[in-house]
Amino acid sequence: MATYLYRLGKLSFRRRKLVLVLWLALIAALGAGAATLSGPTAGSFEIPGTQAQEAQDLLAQRFPQAGAGGAQARVVFAAPAGQKLTDPGNAAAVERTVTALKAGGRVAGVSDPLQGTVNQAGTVAYAQVTYTVQPIGLTDDDRAALVDATRAGRDAGLTVEIGGDALQAPAEQGIGEVIGLLIAALVLLITLGSLVAAGLPLLTALLGVGAAMAGIQIVTGFVDLSSTTPTLALMLGIAVAIDYALFIVSRFRHEVALGRSPAEAAGRAVGTAGSAVTFAGLTVVIALAALAVVNIPVLTQMGLAASGAVIVAVLIALTLLPALLGFAGDRVAKGRVAARRHGNGNGTMGRRWAALVTRRPVLTLVAAVLGLGIVAMPVLDMRLGLPGDNMAGPTTTQRKAYDLLTEGFGPGFNGPLLVVVDAAASPDPQAAATAAAARIAELPGVVTVSPPALNPAGDTAILQVIPATAPDAAQTTDLVHAIRAMPPSGGAALAVTGTTAVNIDISAKMGSALGPYLAVIVVLAFLLLTLLFRSVLVPLKAIVGFLLSVAATFGAVVAVFQWGWLADLIGVEQTGPIVSLLPVILIGIVFGLAMDYEVFLVSRMREEHVHGAAPKDAVVNGFSHGARVVTAAAIIMISVFSGFILSPEAMIKSIGFALAAAILFDAFVVRMTLVPAVMTLLGRRAWALPRWLDRLLPDVDVEGTRLHGEEPPAVEPELVSAGTAAR
Repeated sequence: MATYLYRLGKLSFRRRKLVLVLWLALIAALGAGAATLSGPTAGSFEIPGTQAQEAQDLLAQRFPQAGAGGAQARVVFAAPAGQKLTDPGNAAAVERTVTALKAGGRVAGVSDPLQGTVNQAGTVAYAQVTYTVQPIGLTDDDRAALVDATRAGRDAGLTVEIGGDALQAPAEQGIGEVIGLLIAALVLLITLGSLVAAGLPLLTALLGVGAAMAGIQIVTGFVDLSSTTPTLALMLGIAVAIDYALFIVSRFRHEVALGRSPAEAAGRAVGTAGSAVTFAGLTVVIALAALAVVNIPVLTQMGLAASGAVIVAVLIALTLLPALLGFAGDRVAKGRVAARRHGNGNGTMGRRWAALVTRRPVLTLVAAVLGLGIVAMPVLDMRLGLPGDNMAGPTTTQRKAYDLLTEGFGPGFNGPLLVVVDAAASPDPQAAATAAAARIAELPGVVTVSPPALNPAGDTAILQVIPATAPDAAQTTDLVHAIRAMPPSGGAALAVTGTTAVNIDISAKMGSALGPYLAVIVVLAFLLLTLLFRSVLVPLKAIVGFLLSVAATFGAVVAVFQWGWLADLIGVEQTGPIVSLLPVILIGIVFGLAMDYEVFLVSRMREEHVHGAAPKDAVVNGFSHGARVVTAAAIIMISVFSGFILSPEAMIKSIGFALAAAILFDAFVVRMTLVPAVMTLLGRRAWALPRWLDRLLPDVDVEGTRLHGEEPPAVEPELVSAGTAAR
C-alpha cells in the first residue's frame, strides 16, 4: 500500500494544478447538485420493532385525528392565591387562552382544561395541545404562537406555564463551537509553527465538509432523510479532516527536514502517514456504519452520512493535500518545528515521557488501569432515559409546568400513557374498550383511566392512563410492561404508546443493541488492525484500552450528570438519567477516534521496529515522532467537543462532555501512557504472528519498507543518524 500511496502523493504534488482543478470542479458540481436536486428533510423519528411505534402506526392509519406521535404541549394554569380557576373571571381567561391555542399553526386539537382536568382544589388545571407534526417539524412561528397564546391568561393574573416537547427547538450552532474551532486553529499554529502549515488542515477540512454536506443534500432529493442526519457528519468530518491533514503535513515537514526534495517528501508523507490515515479512516467508517445494527433509521442515516464525510476527508488528505503542499512551497517547511532539522525528536517532552514510561512500565500500567477503574466505578449505577421537562432548568417554563402539575395532580400527570385498544375483531368495540379501561384501573400504580374514545369507524379506541409515579420512575416502566402483558379480552388487543412509552422503548432498544453493536465494531476493527500491524497482541491491546477509556467516560458522565458531582462547574442545572442515545453514539465516535490515535502512534513504532530498532528503542522513537502531533490532535478534539458543553440543552451538554472526557482519557491515559508501557512489556512478542496467519494476510506495507529504494536524503549520513547515535 505504501508504494501506491507514495506514487499517488508524488503525482498529486507534481500535477497539483490538475488535482486542484478536478477537486474544485467536483465540489462546484456537488454544490450545484445540492442547490438543484435537494429535497425536503423528514421530521419523523421512528423506532421500528417497538410496540410504541406499532401503536402509533395503527393510530395514524385508523385514528389520525388523535395526533399520536405528533408534538404535544401541556399548558398548565394556576389560580392566584385564595382563588379558584372555576371563578367566573378566571374561567373566562382560561377560555380565551384555549381559543388562542386552537388558532396556532399545525394544531390538531386542544382539550378544555375546565372539563375534567382541574384538580380537586380547583387551583390547577391543564390543557393538552396536540400537533399534526413531530417536534422537529414545528417552525419558530408555531412555537411563538404557542407562547403568545398564554398572554391572555397571564394578563388576567393567572400563572400559565408550558410543558411538553413542542417547545424543543432544533439545536443550533452556538458560540461554544466557534470557540472550539478558534482553539483548534491556535493549537495548529503552535504545533506547526507556521501560518501556512496551520492553515492547510483547516482549509482541507472546510473543503471536505463542504463536499460531504453537498452530497448529503443531493441524497435528500431521492431518499427521505431525517433533518438530523448531517449533524454527526459535520462534527466528525471537521474533526477527522483536521487530524488526517495534521499527520500528513507533520510527516512532510519531517521528511523535508531530513533533506529530501519537496516532491519526494510529499510522496513519502502520503506513503507512510497516508497509509495510517487510510486505515484510521477505515476504522472510523466501520464504527459509524455499524450504527445500522441498532435498527433506528435516524442513527443509521447519521452513521452512513458521517462515514461518507470521513471517506471524503481521507481522499482529500491523500490527493488534494499534497497538491496544496506543492502550491505552498517552502512556506510549509518554515517554523519552529522545522528548525529542528536533524534532532529526530531528541530532548522533546514526548521522548522524555516515553523514556520515563518505558523505565517503569509495570508501575505505569498499574497506576493507569487503577485510575481509570476508579473513575469508571459510577457506571455501575448508570440509568438510561430521555430528557424531559424534569431535566429542564429550574427557571424555565417547562420545569415550572412540570412542578405545577406534580403539585396539583401528582408526578404521573407529567407522563400520561396512551393505551390503544384494537377492537377490529371484537363484536362490541365499545364494550371491549370499557372493559379494558376497567381492567387497567385495577392495576397497581394507576391513578385514573379516561373513558374510551372511539374512532369514527368504531374499531379502535384510545385510553389515557395516568400513573402514580413520574415518567422516568422504575414503577412507571413496570406499569407499561404490566399493561402490555394483559391478555386480549373480548376480541380487543392492547398496546401502549405516548411520549413516556416511546422513551421507555427507546431506552430498552438502545440498551439491548449496545452489546451487538460493540461486538460488530470490535471484531471488524480487530481484523483490520491485525492486517495493518501483522500482530495479534497489538489489536487486542488497542481494544482493551478502548474499553477502559469508554468505561471511565461513562463513569465520569454518571458522576456529573446523574450524581451531580461538579455539576455547577459546567452548568448542569438538573441531574437525572443519562440520555439513552449517548452510549451507542459515544462508543461509535470514540472507537473511531481512539483507533486513529492507536494507528498513528503504533504504526510509527512498527516502522522503527521494521527498520531494525530494538523493541524499547522502537517504542521510544516511534512515540517521540508521533506524540506531539497526537497531543495536538487530541487537544483540538477536546476543544471542539468542549464547545458543546456551553449549550443550554442538557442532551447536547452531556454529549459534548462525554466526547471531551473520552478523548482526554483515551489519548492521554490509554494511548500515550498505557500503550508505550504495554509495548515495552511485550517486547518483540508484540509483533508476533502465527505463521499460518502470516501466510494468509496480504502485506500492506504501511511502514513504507519498500520506499528505501527511492530518492535518498540529501544530507550527510551522520546528521541523519544523529538521533540513533545519541542513544
